[in-house]
Amino acid sequence: MAKLNRIRVVIAERDLNNKWLSDKLGKDPATVSKWVTNTTQPSLEALIAIANALEVPVQELVRQEEFNQEK
Repeated sequence: MAKLNRIRVVIAERDLNNKWLSDKLGKDPATVSKWVTNTTQPSLEALIAIANALEVPVQELVRQEEFNQEK
């Protein structure tokens, strides 16, 4: 499975954790865990909420190189 997002990396860079993000977004910790491990991908709306919570542009959460390799 392609690793499409960098949520785990950004959380670690900010010295935060999955629980903090799940609390901030009002989401189940299991859902956030699936996003962080790239088991599932967040919806566009969720990705925007994650970017807002982490105070980063959405583009910073997306792995561009994965998309470029598929073309």
